[in-house]
Amino acid sequence: MAAFTDSISLYSMCCLLLLFICTTLFTFTAKSLGFSIPFTNSGSKIRAPPSPPALPIIGHLHLLGSVIPKCFQNLARLHGPLMQLRLGASTSLIVSNAQVAKEIYKTHDLNFCYRPQFGSSDYYQYKGSHFITAPYGPFWRFMKKLCVTQLLSPSQIGRFTHIRQQEIKSLLGSLLLCSSEGRSCDLSFKLTALTNNILCRMAMSTTCDDEEIHGLVREFLELGAKLSMGEVLGPLGKLDLFGYGKKLAKTVGKFDRIVETIMKEHEEKHDHMKGSEGGERKDMMDILLEVYRDPNAEVKLKRNDVKAFFLEILLAGTDTSSVALQWAIAEIINHPEVLKKLRAEIDSIVGTSRLVTESDVPDLMYLQAVVKEVLRLHPPAPFALRQSAQDCNVNGYDVKGESRTLLNVYAIMRDPQAWVNPEEFIPERFLDEINGGNGIGSQDFRYIPFGSGRRGCPGASLALSVIHITIAALIQCFDWKSKNGDKVDVEEGSGFSVGLAKPLVCYPMTRLNLV
Repeated sequence: MAAFTDSISLYSMCCLLLLFICTTLFTFTAKSLGFSIPFTNSGSKIRAPPSPPALPIIGHLHLLGSVIPKCFQNLARLHGPLMQLRLGASTSLIVSNAQVAKEIYKTHDLNFCYRPQFGSSDYYQYKGSHFITAPYGPFWRFMKKLCVTQLLSPSQIGRFTHIRQQEIKSLLGSLLLCSSEGRSCDLSFKLTALTNNILCRMAMSTTCDDEEIHGLVREFLELGAKLSMGEVLGPLGKLDLFGYGKKLAKTVGKFDRIVETIMKEHEEKHDHMKGSEGGERKDMMDILLEVYRDPNAEVKLKRNDVKAFFLEILLAGTDTSSVALQWAIAEIINHPEVLKKLRAEIDSIVGTSRLVTESDVPDLMYLQAVVKEVLRLHPPAPFALRQSAQDCNVNGYDVKGESRTLLNVYAIMRDPQAWVNPEEFIPERFLDEINGGNGIGSQDFRYIPFGSGRRGCPGASLALSVIHITIAALIQCFDWKSKNGDKVDVEEGSGFSVGLAKPLVCYPMTRLNLV
């Protein structure tokens, strides 16, 4: 009897296991083919966002090309402004127009004020100390307030105008040398060095040596991207099959030692200056260390919190401003009529006997229009990442809690339903707004180069300061010619970043020597 009972139990278990496998395979296959499974909740049918037909295992990976934002844009034209894509084991919602972006950024802002975690965080020495991807809570709110009121406030940015001016003069000096020798220059490299040195000097009063901080940040970006792509492998991604995780941990370890040295130097300077009357400008490190030492601070910062902040601000600012500047110069060279108008405005407002300064920018309306148009066509961050906290309804569809959401900023700002001739470089489209007429307002979600809502980019003002003054100085002082002919090759690079596919190599021809 016992043997018979055991046989029945074994048979029942096998049937149940077979039923489970069949159900799982059916559900997986149905989802892969683009069918939604009508699960019910209190008798109501869940309406999932549309999804293209998928393949087993790989999902929608076969639909992607080299320029990811453009691929998502093309898919959205077929499947709607809110769609669901499965890339291997990773599923994300893709937002592609201003109407749905408004729902995410405004209607459901509090629900979508979280950011998803990716595979690289498992190998992150500062895990739990990050600000950019921190959960919405006391630590994130404290750090955001610190950014807005001190670290990246207008007054703090203004205190370091001299740093930006010095670095721009250094750039102009190197270009004058290239011009005098008739040499071309890799403007991509020079603009990246410019933006990194400005950021490092404002943050930690040091320059970004290629062999140290800048090199480590670039290595971190490359390894982090490879690890994040490992999300398509699901649980297998945790195995670090290619060793990227170990390399990333080693890179962060090197960065940690460098920043620890800089922190100690700042602390020694503080101890030495204690008691003396200081009118000295405080960099970001000085400000954060004051908070770190403050026993009454609203949130008690750890040493790793300080280091993680600087790693993240360097990661966020390493290429973004530089990429925007490269696109700006490329578009200006390729549009001689824009160059002519821009230079005429600078000569009229600033003259030809002194170098343009940041205080001139508010009067340079066409320059502001050029920058806006560059950021519309070529946003430095083509995607904004969000994650929902709870179930909600967006654009008529049911969105589950913890859904990864990618706002395709690139597609939103090239939407033909929102923009006239969206693929064309036309700065004039922004002149009415800049001159005080009706235009793009803060609640117009057609234009979101720095994101929006609670998790909008806190460094937008600094980025705009650097971009405006650099473009103005380069156009005021030089004529430009592409090394490859009359026009710059504006092919977009592969991947998620959408920078120029090839380095921006140009001949600078001196127009005014104002250094």
